[in-house]
Amino acid sequence: MKTTIKVENLNKSYGNTLVVNDINISVKEGEVYGLLGANGAGKSTTIECILGTRKPDRGTIEILGMNPISDRKNLFENVGVQFQESNYQDKILVSELCEEMQCLYKSAANYKTLLQQFGLLDKLKSPVSELSGGQKQKLFIVLALIPNPKVVFLDELTTGLDTKARRDVWKCLSELKEKGLTIFLTSHFMDEVEALCDKIMILKKGNVVFSGTVKEAIESSPYEDFEEVYLWYAEEETNNENI
Repeated sequence: MKTTIKVENLNKSYGNTLVVNDINISVKEGEVYGLLGANGAGKSTTIECILGTRKPDRGTIEILGMNPISDRKNLFENVGVQFQESNYQDKILVSELCEEMQCLYKSAANYKTLLQQFGLLDKLKSPVSELSGGQKQKLFIVLALIPNPKVVFLDELTTGLDTKARRDVWKCLSELKEKGLTIFLTSHFMDEVEALCDKIMILKKGNVVFSGTVKEAIESSPYEDFEEVYLWYAEEETNNENI
């Protein structure tokens, strides 16, 4: 099985503050990989470095065998990215936004098929601004999949969704995984991580405190419930800022 994402000895500091310390990640084709940690643990900085939107101080990064900075144009055609919040033109319709995204790629997926998969086809002519929070979240996932990518990055993918909608999204992503899509995600929902992730990494203050499978994380902790396991590793605090 091919390696889709490879990160070796990644380091990044802001001034005198080390926010990512010697991170190594290897993700195989068709795997779902979860990057976990409290706010301020270094998740966002790690992802930005992997995507090439932020330059690391040290380390090497490859996505699909390409450097995310020097091979950015070729990589652009094969990578989808969904962020937690996005801003678009006022009153733009769902169909217009999808068409704009589709025009950017040579081998784009059929956005109507994706909208149907995620239960949004009836919102085709609705302004994005009038969608509910959960509907917007699903639309952002659709936009990330329009490039017909080989690897997709998903940030807090089911925030704002109810239980049924979350499980529907899991089902869609599991089907895409079976077709070979590599998924790199962040999530604060541990049931989601258990349901989707083949491997996980937990960060604490920029350092790796665990890397492996959910089962291995449970076995190497004093707890059986994965949410308790995660909190034990991350020692999550609520007063940190996003980094």
